[in-house]
Amino acid sequence: MKKIILFISIIFIFTACKTTQTIKKPSSNLSRQPLTEPEKRGYWQQRVKYFITADLDTAKNQYKGKIKLIYYNNSKDTLKKAFFHLYWNAFQPGSAMDWRNRTLEDPDRNLDKTIQNLKPDEIGFVQIYEFLQNNKKLNYKIVGTILEAELNQALKPGDSTIFHLDYLTQIPKLLRRSGRDNKEGIDYSMAQWYPQICEYDLQGWHTDPYLGREFYNVWGDFNVKLKVPANYMVAASGYLQNPEEVGKNYPTDKPLNIPKNGKLTWHFYAPNVHDFVWAADPDYIHDISKTSDGITLHFFYQNNPKTIERWTKLKPFAIKTMEFYNEYIGKYPYKKYNIIQAGDGGMEYAMGTFVLGDKKFNSLRGTVQHEMGHAWFQFALANNEAQYPWMDEGFTSYIQDMANLIVNGNKGADLFQNSYNSYRFLVHQGKDEPLSTHSDHYTTNLAYWIGAYDKGKLVLTQLSYIMGGKKLRQTLQEYYAQWKMKHPQPDDFFKIAQKVSGMDLRIFKNDWIETTHHIDYAVDKVSAEGQKTKIKIKRLDEMGMPLDIFVQDTAGNLYYYYIPLDLLRNIKENPFPNLKQNILPVWKWAVPQYEFTIDIPLEKIDFITIDPFGYMADINPENNVYKRNENEK
Repeated sequence: MKKIILFISIIFIFTACKTTQTIKKPSSNLSRQPLTEPEKRGYWQQRVKYFITADLDTAKNQYKGKIKLIYYNNSKDTLKKAFFHLYWNAFQPGSAMDWRNRTLEDPDRNLDKTIQNLKPDEIGFVQIYEFLQNNKKLNYKIVGTILEAELNQALKPGDSTIFHLDYLTQIPKLLRRSGRDNKEGIDYSMAQWYPQICEYDLQGWHTDPYLGREFYNVWGDFNVKLKVPANYMVAASGYLQNPEEVGKNYPTDKPLNIPKNGKLTWHFYAPNVHDFVWAADPDYIHDISKTSDGITLHFFYQNNPKTIERWTKLKPFAIKTMEFYNEYIGKYPYKKYNIIQAGDGGMEYAMGTFVLGDKKFNSLRGTVQHEMGHAWFQFALANNEAQYPWMDEGFTSYIQDMANLIVNGNKGADLFQNSYNSYRFLVHQGKDEPLSTHSDHYTTNLAYWIGAYDKGKLVLTQLSYIMGGKKLRQTLQEYYAQWKMKHPQPDDFFKIAQKVSGMDLRIFKNDWIETTHHIDYAVDKVSAEGQKTKIKIKRLDEMGMPLDIFVQDTAGNLYYYYIPLDLLRNIKENPFPNLKQNILPVWKWAVPQYEFTIDIPLEKIDFITIDPFGYMADINPENNVYKRNENEK
């Protein structure tokens, strides 16, 4: 087995080096068939313009807010109702989020029992004082975190309407993503902080109650004015519009004319985003760096020696990560990105992220690289992450691992390996659920986390195995080019993958996303056929895959055999240019076994292995290898 391990390690290092070269020197002429633009297929999406003012009362941990919302109906439907998210109503004893967490067999440790124990001045709430449509009062009702309004005037296709909301919120004690007084001492982490109109698309209104997981919002422009105590630093989505009033570079370099009430108004404008967040703390340090292509990175973190040391070390990695993602996927669509110490872990938002800042450095760097990846997968490619969390968490986890290899220089045989191990653990525990499961409806947190992040990541590793790494990268770039600033669905991604690869990927999508079928192949029998060797392979589970099979003879020579799968209707290019690709007859998926004969005597074979690099998510890789016993020699 030592020879097998050495062989696999050598090949893996060779493959990793080739991957690095491919990334650093991308092809400038990616040949492909012309791909259909979403708009040519009748694609549409709703649009909003928010004008928000908020006055923060730090004594009561509340703020008074006003919203003017212009809503554009680009659908072909006449809308008679409107729905709004009131996320902070979830942070109350007896809420749907509280009950959902109580009834899971593996509750979230950040929520378990804590919501039930919130005091009246620690809960979150949203109280609506006035709600108007085109200056006329609306009838509405609130059920948990959803407000449902009957429109006074139906909104016809192509028309717009104006909503006005006057409201009061209490900022909850931070338990999940947003709130006040996080465990590292950040005063305010203001995410999901305003009444937010629900998304409407081809499926209708998306009125999911907030249970602590994912989001799906409307594209639009945000004009936000935040009135906060003058000693506070504010980090926010968008571009600061009045630096001369609050200090040119945020900490001010000149005396400020502070009004009598001791507050300053921070004015931000965020164009073409689908959310807006901010954080505020009197002890923030604010640093600015730029990438080679002119994107400004803003870092907000606490003023203490350990945090300063970690974040100073973090900055060059953040810059390199932004540059790498720009090259690997496509250009980041804004001029600014914030990395903000806030929240309860790491969470992506418009033009930035909240992260805990006092982690060990490698953990901090990994979290930031993951959340930065979401600037592409979910905030530019704004899929419905509540319904398809694997499209953002899985894809982001994939490019985070690539950044770990290319940016951090962590080369080795463990690329993606933790995700393979987690997926196999989930399967063998009997807790695997289809990736098509809504994020709120997984029966365990374990199944959600491993499904969305690890099994979701393996969507891309399996496609890379099926059609080749070059084609996968081309697919990601095409996907980004066509669907950035839109709401892609799973089929939109797979249609691009099919056209780039020339393969029929429908069954792969069905098996991997919509079922819990698994990959399980085995070397079943090896026998002598005169001066040749017959090899019998079995498929032990329902999911079909093409197979890479390697044979090493006793002299150390390597032979590569490729078995195409009939369902794919195509073969991949040879991924191992130093080896001849011996293409065998097509394996018909309906037949559970496959035999082929090679021109090597059995006594001269050292080992035979299916998928020696472990790229295929086979649930039992141990039976993928045949090694001659001593008595066979």
